[in-house]
Amino acid sequence: MTHALVSILVLGIGCQWLAWRFRLPAIVLLAAAGLLVGPLTGWISPQQDFGAGLQAVTSLFVAIILFEGGLNLQFHELRETAKVTRRLTSVGVILAWGIGTAVAHFVGQISWGVSALLGAILVVTGPTVIMPLLKHAKLNRRTASYLKWEGIINDPIGVLLAVLVYQYMLYSGEGPAMGHVLTSLALAVSVSFALGGGMAWALAQCFRQGWIPEYLKAPSIIASVLTVYALADLVQHESGLLATTLMGIVMGNMRLRSLEEMRRFKEYLTLILVSFLFVVLTASLTLDTLRAIHMPLILMVAAFLFIVRPAAVYLATIGAGCDWRDRLLIGWIAPRGVVAAASAGAFAPALIEAGFEDAKYLVPAVFMLIFVTVLAHGFSLGPLTRMLKLGSPGKGRVLIVGASPWAIELALVLKNLKQDVIIADSEWARLQTARQQGIETWFGEVLSDMAEEAMALDNIYTVLAATGNNHYNSMVCNHYAPHIGRHRVFQPHDAGSDREKHQVPETRRGITAFSQPVSYAEMWTRLIRGWGFRKTSITDSFSEAAFLESLPDNAVQLALIPENGKLEWMSKGTRHLQRGDVVVSFVPAEAKSKLAKADKPSSAAEIGPTELPG
Repeated sequence: MTHALVSILVLGIGCQWLAWRFRLPAIVLLAAAGLLVGPLTGWISPQQDFGAGLQAVTSLFVAIILFEGGLNLQFHELRETAKVTRRLTSVGVILAWGIGTAVAHFVGQISWGVSALLGAILVVTGPTVIMPLLKHAKLNRRTASYLKWEGIINDPIGVLLAVLVYQYMLYSGEGPAMGHVLTSLALAVSVSFALGGGMAWALAQCFRQGWIPEYLKAPSIIASVLTVYALADLVQHESGLLATTLMGIVMGNMRLRSLEEMRRFKEYLTLILVSFLFVVLTASLTLDTLRAIHMPLILMVAAFLFIVRPAAVYLATIGAGCDWRDRLLIGWIAPRGVVAAASAGAFAPALIEAGFEDAKYLVPAVFMLIFVTVLAHGFSLGPLTRMLKLGSPGKGRVLIVGASPWAIELALVLKNLKQDVIIADSEWARLQTARQQGIETWFGEVLSDMAEEAMALDNIYTVLAATGNNHYNSMVCNHYAPHIGRHRVFQPHDAGSDREKHQVPETRRGITAFSQPVSYAEMWTRLIRGWGFRKTSITDSFSEAAFLESLPDNAVQLALIPENGKLEWMSKGTRHLQRGDVVVSFVPAEAKSKLAKADKPSSAAEIGPTELPG
């Protein structure tokens, strides 16, 4: 068992890295890895390696994933998406279940009871597949919100619906089956709200009163999630997922002070769990499962992709004010994942034993749809997003925090170089000059909750925190580092004191920006003395060596823009300049006038240093 566990974890994280490195959908690589080590080579057999406890462990892992997904569902997103989200998670579920049941019966040639169960199972999409795809595709916030809310909320709803159909099938010969189903539904919803909401409120009170130390908060949340799942499942079978999802939604909207750090920890944990579960999911396939696939099932899967999902989304969003491009994309994107596979694997054996012979098609049908949707939607979401123009705005925004005269002049230079730059400041008057020169601005505190809700701050690629308060600059860098990477947050040199005890440690601040250690105050002083900005293109005839030789000794290299167009702030660790790079420098007044005369290109193909307004 040890070798199987280690192999799965290493494969999972390795696939995540490859997906990041080559910009591929992680879910596709995870599914391929599971197939390779499972049915193709027989190296890993999860059922044999982990035994009967695999089903229980899978359920607990899914509960944690759904809780983490619930943490990311912010009510402020519903201001723009509420109507569509409500339709997708109510009318959309009913339509998908009804149309899916009919397709399974008439196209898949499966009995009505098993078709109804299959239709309920395939209502779910789930965060185990949706969230990784959204990270890869970089959808705009509105469209991503539709898919995220639908996936996380429909996951427990679909499982609960499947449980009710399952119970109806088992009790249909024992009298009032419908009464039993309705009682189970009411009990599941009541228990989920009571346990999920109650535990979230209790934990929040413990955190606010200081009854739980900081180092125990994240472990306490995990223990509480598992407790809620187990208790809810004990009272009503399969209601634990709904309870943990509600617990996550409640906690995610309570504005707890420690929530950001705990959310980060949960994201790391969820990444490991998703990687583990998807490799296990595909490695669990057997040759018997593959042999059960026949033409009616193949046609049924095609019908789910091209009829059931598009029809359900189209009908559910009529009159909801949903853009036609959003409807088209949502109607196509519906990958199934771990929850659908686990549900099919749990219900099929009991139904076969109870005399429902068609239940043998549940597992192959679900697994086939999982593979087809993961591959088709994983590879098509990015191109479809670009084709429909539903991606995040800009090719990577440059955020400058602090609207000083120096920062505004720099932003104007970057804007002239076709960079998508935005300046943020909490003082309205300081932003006036930037607005007058056509630079996009954001008025407010970048560390506030409102900043997270602002569409203008979407798709930030790199940050330069350049205010007069170096400690505040460090706070801004630490705030953005987990989201965009610590290698993309910068701040000026701390010249407040040469004594180490008065400075922010390197590990708690952004990267020191620019080729020389220049402080905020010194940059402003130099600007007053007539310093300005210079743009230089590195070419075959004007190499890095020639460029460095042309610069005055006290000039400062600020940023370089490679041919791909994404700005990189200069620092000690900046790579060597190469052909096609454009460098922005801050040079003395006398250097500006000399360079303006000396830097005339000899031909259109040889563009040397030129001066920009500043």
